[in-house]
Amino acid sequence: MSQKLKVVIDKAACCGYGVCAEICPEVYKLDANGIVYVDDEIVPEGLEEQAREGAEACPQSALAVEAA
Repeated sequence: MSQKLKVVIDKAACCGYGVCAEICPEVYKLDANGIVYVDDEIVPEGLEEQAREGAEACPQSALAVEAA
């Protein structure tokens, strides 16, 4: 079984580019102001790689994916 991962968001750093949500819309959502949020900080099984890619693509480094 793969290790559970969680998303850590630095909302103050988010500038609303939305790249994360384009790469992994199953995990990253954007609120009415375009600021990222997640329904659940735990990354769903099978989406770990996509969640990492979304976090790494953030121009502001507002996202991190780490061991839960």
